[in-house]
Amino acid sequence: MTRLIVFSIVLASHAAIAAAQDRMPPIPADALTPAQQKAIEELRSARGIELRGPWIPLLRSPEVLSRARAMGDYLRFNSALPPRLSELAILITAREWTQNYEWQAHHDIALKAGVKPEVANAIAAGRRPDGMSDEEATLYALCTELLKNKGVSDETYARAVKAFGERGVIDTVSITGYYSMLAMVLNTARTPHTGAAPLKPLP
Repeated sequence: MTRLIVFSIVLASHAAIAAAQDRMPPIPADALTPAQQKAIEELRSARGIELRGPWIPLLRSPEVLSRARAMGDYLRFNSALPPRLSELAILITAREWTQNYEWQAHHDIALKAGVKPEVANAIAAGRRPDGMSDEEATLYALCTELLKNKGVSDETYARAVKAFGERGVIDTVSITGYYSMLAMVLNTARTPHTGAAPLKPLP
């Protein structure tokens, strides 16, 4: 079987998944348990948002939702990384999981935080971006090695500690892990996203 045929089969498979029915749609208000209602109120209070995206499937386990939200509060808004780098890590993670909801939710935020459009475009295409700063290149190496190799080389680790400190390395790894978890939930639940899918399956 040629590489082109295999890639076509992968594309068709992903297209079928994307078109499949949402496995975990919103739960009707009259069917919510007290624990689920509490988790929703805590989300509204902490984030000022209504239930959407990964929070919809996560509501099936309200304790997981609340604990995940609390971790996300720190990693998203208070980590050791500046927003430009934390959002870059999120984009790298969304690309690895081909998670379009996650990508769409953070793409514009990343650009406003200072990620260059050409850097985001290269990541979306599955390419190592040109023109990254030294910090961005170090973070890119740390995240991509961890996601693809399930570990980090001594050279990359040393560069990351020098650039971000040990706390920054742990926060970067935690952002990658947290958004991987959300991507896994979204992919499993087949939570729909709006508009066109900017991330295509990689060969």
